[in-house]
Amino acid sequence: MAGKPQTLATTSAFEILGPIMVGPSSSHTAGALRCASVAASLLEGTIASVRFTLWNSFAHTYRGHGTDRALVAGIMGFDTDDERIRDSFAIAQERGLTFTFDVAGDDGTLHPNTVDIDMTDDTGATAAVRGESLGGGRIRISRINGVGVDISGMYSTLFVAHRDAPGALAALTSLLAAEQVNIAFCRTYRTEAGGQAYSVFETDGAACDDVLPHVRALDAVDYATFIEVPGSASTLAPGVSTPELFDDGEQLLDACESLGLTIGAVMAVREANLIGEERCVASMARVLEVMRDETTAPLSNPQRSLGGFIGGEAKLVNATADGPVSAALLGSVQTAAVARAMAVLERSASMGVIVAAPTAGSAGVVPGCVLALADHLGLDDHQIMDALFCAAAVGLNLSTSACVAGAEGGCQAEVGSAAAMAAAALVQMLGGSPACSLDAASIALSNLLGLVCDPVGGLVEVPCQNRNAIGVAAAFSAAQLALAGVRSFVPFDEMAKVMLAVGHALPASLRETAKGGIAVAPSAREACRRCGICG
Repeated sequence: MAGKPQTLATTSAFEILGPIMVGPSSSHTAGALRCASVAASLLEGTIASVRFTLWNSFAHTYRGHGTDRALVAGIMGFDTDDERIRDSFAIAQERGLTFTFDVAGDDGTLHPNTVDIDMTDDTGATAAVRGESLGGGRIRISRINGVGVDISGMYSTLFVAHRDAPGALAALTSLLAAEQVNIAFCRTYRTEAGGQAYSVFETDGAACDDVLPHVRALDAVDYATFIEVPGSASTLAPGVSTPELFDDGEQLLDACESLGLTIGAVMAVREANLIGEERCVASMARVLEVMRDETTAPLSNPQRSLGGFIGGEAKLVNATADGPVSAALLGSVQTAAVARAMAVLERSASMGVIVAAPTAGSAGVVPGCVLALADHLGLDDHQIMDALFCAAAVGLNLSTSACVAGAEGGCQAEVGSAAAMAAAALVQMLGGSPACSLDAASIALSNLLGLVCDPVGGLVEVPCQNRNAIGVAAAFSAAQLALAGVRSFVPFDEMAKVMLAVGHALPASLRETAKGGIAVAPSAREACRRCGICG
């Protein structure tokens, strides 16, 4: 490596090409579900009642995104790809779970996707948790019982509630040492001196439930649990530095050069080291299986979306693939890619199972591009999966160095990131070098800078479906430019930072709040009035 220090970023490739999920939005559906799931794990009993307080983007678009259904599903322990999510309200009522939603509105001091979760279990125990959905299904817990914390799951996390008594922390660390638990980081948060305290231990290795009874038996301890943040390193390998771990494009290219591998191959080796080769291959095979279904089934059997704004457009585009319009404009391969990308948005908007790539709102770009070109080139599954690993590597860098959430960075962070991922994969599939792939990714990002996120009615339908088509076009053109020898004037790592800065400069009305852009056009407002899904 070049000597640049690593942060040991161990996010799984399958959180970039994933999660596999139900619902229209990875941040507002899958991320919301995960916030609730983690919150529920802090109480030992079954949750009997829960109040969700919604802030910022969550507050404005929760019905249209299915955030409400996802939160209830998460409290009940459903996973992101559970098709019962769409029926979570009825299932909760059958189980005797009572739930309410409070719309708090806007607070610029909070993350754009924030929810407060106040719970009571069947033993009468209570807990209050603040969760933040960071995009692409990733989450952070920022408050527990009124005390600010920072739990993102980069490591296996032991959460301990205890009295702020002399020797309490020493007893905890001594016990963990005796149990052979290696502490990577430890932070203690206090309500007041001598009052309630919370200690968060981030440890190497997976959680071991055998430790919990011993921790709970300590005199000062009130409660202890391992917090599993889905998709995080807590379910992966211990935090170690290897040549296959990278935080940015520079380190990625260094790894490719030192190992003599493509970007996709480096990412595959990295993932195998994190989760094991067998699980790595099986997980990518599952991603490929879902991608094939999500990109083709809606072409033959279109479904109307939740809001009724889209459904059948992908089939219309696909019908032009072999005709004079395609020949004169996009060409057969790009037309197929556009049709497949639009199909994915139809699947997600009707609460079907999709792969977020890197988000649900941009989920069509990568599979549309990769699978259409793979069919044209006659590539086998191994070659396709290698291309998908390449896309995941670029998405990982953007998730680490910038953002992929529309509520934080606009649609440029979603469709722009997806176009960059797809462009890099297209270059690799056509024999381009790793450096050429990153040039293509940078060009794609640059051409979509400033793209706003303005979903009509807060639904990931319009203009999201057409934006995926534009993402495909950006990926194809960027790949062709790079393969022709056109270099990106601004390197990939710098372009990621530029994209983040532009996203933060966008007003809140243009970052997934449905309060600006196309969403406030008179015809869009009239369509929302007729739709009625948001009440």
